[in-house]
Amino acid sequence: MTASCRDSNTCAAILESMDAELDPLEQSLKDSAAVLNGSEQERKALDAAYASQGKIARQLTDLEEQMVPANYETPVPSDYDDLPQLKGRATVQFILQKPDKAPFDVEGTNYAEAKMTMVIDGFASPVTGGNFVDLVNKGFYTNMKIQRSDGFVVQTGEPDGDAIGYVGKPSKSIGAGKNGERLIPCEITVRGDKGPIYETTIEDEGRGGEATVLPFSSYGAMGWARDEYDPNSGSSQFFWLLFDSDLTPAGKNVLDG
Repeated sequence: MTASCRDSNTCAAILESMDAELDPLEQSLKDSAAVLNGSEQERKALDAAYASQGKIARQLTDLEEQMVPANYETPVPSDYDDLPQLKGRATVQFILQKPDKAPFDVEGTNYAEAKMTMVIDGFASPVTGGNFVDLVNKGFYTNMKIQRSDGFVVQTGEPDGDAIGYVGKPSKSIGAGKNGERLIPCEITVRGDKGPIYETTIEDEGRGGEATVLPFSSYGAMGWARDEYDPNSGSSQFFWLLFDSDLTPAGKNVLDG
């Protein structure tokens, strides 16, 4: 595997670290299975397992990036070259506060705010990722409310007023929404393809059973919101799921991004 890396020594170190992290992960899972469901011991064991899983996931991301040729950019059709694009990957910190400044109570410990780290993949979704990072840099999401949180989906990105997305210069190929929203084409990279497909879903392409590079079965995956029957209606709203993501196939009512 290290032969496919830009720096074989870096990859070897990552693999060694991942291997070392697998032992505590395995032990934590065994510990959780050995105690009663719902017990304090099970919770602590699973917390330890999740921590190890998170470290391994971050290391896997580093390993994947090492396998991408230096200065590689996913080709984007000229139809969309007037839209923001993300070359490579970006990290965005999402900070959530309650409107009344009330703390978040997590098992008896209070936190003034919740922080999440988003990894935006411009290799698999250069236009979607570029649009999101562009809006973050513009401060579009700053102080924006969570519009939906129903125990099923968490969603935000809709500004106040009539517009349902970011109002800005429309692209030459997709145009603007009815209230001037800058629209983003549906963009999905199917595993094995050299680049994304645009303005369609994998179901419409007859490829609904194929896997995507950014699967919603991945824990913590985010989606770009759009109308169910209009693949090019996304603008600025995004969401993540709080249930079994395997039940939501890519391209059906989500956009990988």
